[in-house]
Amino acid sequence: MRPLVRAEQAVLGAALIDPGQLARISGWLKPAHFHRPIHAALYDAMLKLHRANHPGSLPGAGPEVSLTWVNEAVAEAQNHVRGLTPMYTHTLANACPRPAHAPAYGRMVLEAATQREVTKHAVRLRQAARTDALHGGLAHTLGRVEELTRALDALGRSWNDGGLPRATVPPTPAVVPPAQSASEEQITNERLLLGSLIENRVSLEALTDSLREDDFAGPGHGQLFDCLRELRHRDEPIDSVTVLWEAQRQGLLADGTLTGDRIEDIRTNAGAGSAEYLGERVLRASVLRVAASAARTIHALSVDEAMAPGHLIEQANRALVPLHTVHERWRRLTGRSPSARSPLPHRAPGRTARLAEMAVPERSTVRSRT
Repeated sequence: MRPLVRAEQAVLGAALIDPGQLARISGWLKPAHFHRPIHAALYDAMLKLHRANHPGSLPGAGPEVSLTWVNEAVAEAQNHVRGLTPMYTHTLANACPRPAHAPAYGRMVLEAATQREVTKHAVRLRQAARTDALHGGLAHTLGRVEELTRALDALGRSWNDGGLPRATVPPTPAVVPPAQSASEEQITNERLLLGSLIENRVSLEALTDSLREDDFAGPGHGQLFDCLRELRHRDEPIDSVTVLWEAQRQGLLADGTLTGDRIEDIRTNAGAGSAEYLGERVLRASVLRVAASAARTIHALSVDEAMAPGHLIEQANRALVPLHTVHERWRRLTGRSPSARSPLPHRAPGRTARLAEMAVPERSTVRSRT
């Protein structure tokens, strides 16, 4: 028998044998936390009877009243679910070693529910990022991020209200599936943008504070943009010659990241469109990639049975920090939220600062020479 099924049976058996245990778990253990529908329905029925002060749930109830408690709880649950029989209550009672341990059994149920909930939202976020990437949007992705953020906050409250112990052992890093390769359209937009920035310093001035090296997915594109940023930062001329020299200074020619022919090809194929428009498209694609990466990381964490719920919630929030950061840069660049209906939620200042400390700081200096 799976440990989860045994834990659900044990906590229900405890509440059937000793209804007073409901007062110890009802504040934080909810019917939705149960995996099996018949278990959720029976627990919900017992909560309703308990709130109505059923005689069987009061201290000192005799055997006859206790039998009424069990029968009426089953009858109430049968109004909402099929497959539950009075005989099953004997299985539940036998599955409970000690009714006084009901909070421990309930915490096991809540732990499994936490993992399922986070997994569900991570899958939805990853699917939304794929959909928006295909259709050139962001609304679905940002809506799913908002749902995930709210779910993590709610789970964190349930976790704390349940008196669950804080994990003290650092979690094992999750094995994250590799990211999908960038589309041909994304690579083309990046090449056109870089060519425009080499030819037009004014456009570079407008985009320097919004774009980062990691926003580019094409090979060598992020490093080339960083060369442009460094030239602009030092207020040096920008053209194909100075860019090539800067690429050499940063060691990009020696390691094969860039070549003179590639830089010249990008420059000569600069698009005639707006660099600001291309910058928006590149940054939007970056938001979607970071969202997909966060979804993969959170999913990998949520399916790890060795991951304590407290660590899961903390690590999931940490995985969302880069997404909040890149979305904020998108908002500043466009002057609006991509989805007025479902923008990314704003974090509390203290919490945002604490989580931001976990993120990798953005590099603003020249790559060290070797």
